[in-house]
Amino acid sequence: MTRQLPQDPIVRELVVQARRMQFSRRNILQGAGIGAGALALAACAPTSAGAPKPAEDISATDKTLTWSNWPAYIDEDDDGNYPTLVRFQDQTGISVEYKVDIDDNNTYYGTIKDQLALGQFTGADTFCLTEWMVARLIRFGYVQDLDAANIPNKKNLAPALLNPDFDPGRAKSLPWQNGFAGLAWNTEEIPAGIKSVDDLWKPALKGKVTVLSEMRDTMGILLLSQGVDISSEDWGTDEYQAAIAVLEENVASGQIFGIKGNEYMQDFVSGDAIAAIAWSGDITVLNAEAGYEKWKFALPETGGTLWGDTFVVPMGSPRKANAETLMNYYYEPEVAAEVAAWVNYITPVVGAKEVAAEKFPEVADNQLIFPDADTLSNAHIFRTLDSADDQAFNAEFQRVKLGA
Repeated sequence: MTRQLPQDPIVRELVVQARRMQFSRRNILQGAGIGAGALALAACAPTSAGAPKPAEDISATDKTLTWSNWPAYIDEDDDGNYPTLVRFQDQTGISVEYKVDIDDNNTYYGTIKDQLALGQFTGADTFCLTEWMVARLIRFGYVQDLDAANIPNKKNLAPALLNPDFDPGRAKSLPWQNGFAGLAWNTEEIPAGIKSVDDLWKPALKGKVTVLSEMRDTMGILLLSQGVDISSEDWGTDEYQAAIAVLEENVASGQIFGIKGNEYMQDFVSGDAIAAIAWSGDITVLNAEAGYEKWKFALPETGGTLWGDTFVVPMGSPRKANAETLMNYYYEPEVAAEVAAWVNYITPVVGAKEVAAEKFPEVADNQLIFPDADTLSNAHIFRTLDSADDQAFNAEFQRVKLGA
């Protein structure tokens, strides 16, 4: 079945714009994968010099800001401009350098971890990493406290997102977008579709499957397929070891040919991949490029993951107030709705759905952007890991990833 682009001219234009985008035992785990594991553990470890101090804020005299983010994660026009960001600059006089330089949490962290540990400027005044990584940065003391007085629109944050265990009250972080990880496939190559994780392991798909380099998404979905409630505390290294064995078996056999970040989208376009564990919004972007519903996304029968990417201000940023002004702007429901209509992820802003219902009605009915209770009941948040499990689980995942 094919689907034409939306008939609403505003929604159609937003979608057309997307076409321009480029696309254990605990000791057993900790002892495994000595090469990749050691590197992963080193990347996670803070320095012994103590937590860094926040930089002096020069926002009052320096009206600039650098923001790092993921690909296809803000509204864009035909000329490569970002309309909502252009309006922000016009309204505030703050000049923003927007960098699309995050492809993977661990990779990005690896490029800035030394500066973070020393309290130096990382090259970005704010960035939007996934919440498990944000939890790590907060635990290490690498990010600044936010001044709520500069973010009055924080009142529009969805109540369910206000008190995560890693940052009660959102004193140091503020959600950018949320989304699902689930199953995606080429509808022309797999017309019957994919309903379960086991479908990825069918012989006909050998060498045509990719999974995400985000450990919590790929492993979360594998754990869910084995009956594990990833949101609970009632599982640990034994369950993780069973799930990693499935991943390793399918990497070793050649069933999985890649464990990748956003670049898996290029594999879909080239035809190198026809099925994947993927992120929901990416599939909408790919279909906009194709002009019809060539790819399909669904949560597995056993459940998918729900994740969030989140604003923080690193200790070395001297422009915290400018970053807070940016966050406040994107928490205006009208702005949030426009971004959601383009990126096709779940907005954390209360009131955005009502704006979308008026301006972008087709988007307002999209369960991947404004999910209802039934959809959310099949999505699960990977529990926050303590430092030992975080390091051990990532070390094992990185070991398997390097063999892919």
